[in-house]
Amino acid sequence: MNNNTHKDIKINVLLGILFGFLATAFGFYFYTQVFNDFSMKFIERLIRKDDYLGEILAYSVLPNIFAFFVFIKRKEDYKAKGVIIATILVAIAFFVSFFI
Repeated sequence: MNNNTHKDIKINVLLGILFGFLATAFGFYFYTQVFNDFSMKFIERLIRKDDYLGEILAYSVLPNIFAFFVFIKRKEDYKAKGVIIATILVAIAFFVSFFI
């Protein structure tokens, strides 16, 4: 494998990671503002005092499933891998925040 294709693979994985984080942010916004019409203060209270971070994050990463399958269908496997990496990083951040 030459350097050019190796560089392309890295770029595609990074684009997938970026897309995964953007899809998670979109999912967060959609879940909190469209489905539930929560204010940001209420969301903060849910996360800090009522321990709903897991539920909110679970609904927030749902668009990643759609993005993953779109990338797989289009044979953009490295971007799909980036979406999976972004989802795993969100899960790790959740577990770190849960135990701290």
